[in-house]
Amino acid sequence: MSSTPAHRAGQGRVSAVRRARAGHEIVEVGNGLISLVISPALGGRLLSAVRDGREFLHRNPELLDEALNARDPRAVGPHDGPMSAWHNWGGDKTWPAPQGWSGPEEWAGPPDPVLDSGAYACEVDVADDGSRADITVTSGDDPRTGLRLTRRITLASGRCDFALRLSADNVSPRTVRWALWNVTQLPGHPAERPGDGVWLGTSGAGAPVTDLVAGTGRPRVEQHGDVLHVPAQDVVGKVGFPDAVGWIAHVGPAGTWTYRFPVDPDAPYPDDGSRAEVWMEHPLDAPLEHLGGLRPRHRVVECEALGPYRELAPGDTTTLDGTVSLGPRLGAVTSVGAHAWWSEPLTCAGGKVTGVCVPSGGGSAAVLLRDMAGRVLRRLPVGECGAGAPVVLDTRLRADPGSVRVEVCCGRDVLGTVAVLPG
Repeated sequence: MSSTPAHRAGQGRVSAVRRARAGHEIVEVGNGLISLVISPALGGRLLSAVRDGREFLHRNPELLDEALNARDPRAVGPHDGPMSAWHNWGGDKTWPAPQGWSGPEEWAGPPDPVLDSGAYACEVDVADDGSRADITVTSGDDPRTGLRLTRRITLASGRCDFALRLSADNVSPRTVRWALWNVTQLPGHPAERPGDGVWLGTSGAGAPVTDLVAGTGRPRVEQHGDVLHVPAQDVVGKVGFPDAVGWIAHVGPAGTWTYRFPVDPDAPYPDDGSRAEVWMEHPLDAPLEHLGGLRPRHRVVECEALGPYRELAPGDTTTLDGTVSLGPRLGAVTSVGAHAWWSEPLTCAGGKVTGVCVPSGGGSAAVLLRDMAGRVLRRLPVGECGAGAPVVLDTRLRADPGSVRVEVCCGRDVLGTVAVLPG
């Protein structure tokens, strides 16, 4: 195994600071490996996610300058109207699904004066020992949907990932039915490398990709076994993935962004059963009248994760937990686990363990051989791995009688498992 030394230094305490910017306040939180910026006043958005000085999120340069000041502070605040009136600040935000304008059971935004453009309350909680920070933003009560949305971002020390917990509370006196919907805007770009674009895992059950919005066309989707690839391309449109297993990734010049979230295979989902969706846009010379006058001015890729429909009685809550990681640009993403994502899949054949992964945390790495009962038959230390640094496995491992599974660990984190193949 080999591991690059990047990120072994600087894995310090987590800090969080409130700062004033023109038109709004921001909260900066960082751990020496990654840094995040949240704007409570701009719909509770995560506006910035930086690793190695590289920005992973799209921000609208016409609305925000490099320091995150609003270019026109009068644009900050609740607004409504057609899509052409939307102040799309960018970043990562949470909405209710389904989206639509045909009745009260659909969310008629953006724009939206409460959940998208309204000010969110903000609480900052940093552990005394600097081991973690929780930033919680909470919307006002929305009379149209009956919901109050909460987003909690948790950043721990020594890691290149952060947790994102979404909640929707029914604050109305009526029963409502909604799904949580997280939307992350990332910078689009013309195709530069074969692995650029969006990757997501599927169950292989054969559920078709769903055409959801056709602005100028349908994003092209390529199949690589159970993994789908939406290459970087100039198109305005949206597709949904009913067969998604709970991870989606974007690869671009900044690096690799991944988002892991749970799915409920027995529950209904919005948008023809879509558990994940991808929207793409690029600059157009004229507005798209059939999309409310929307006129894209930038290349943007939206990676969207949905929760299942939940019927909420007054006072009920639904939640959706996710984990976001920021890593290097290695090309294809073949899987995303709880503590690492894989660029080349973990395999064990011919007495050799191979694969390339990026762990979210650092520590001592080892390859373990386990039997049917989970007992460790053999443990092979293979060196140190750094948080957010690629780990290249090319390890000889003699099989023991009764061995059925190989497990790769870094510290206490399990990075991946694979069945032992004969040979």
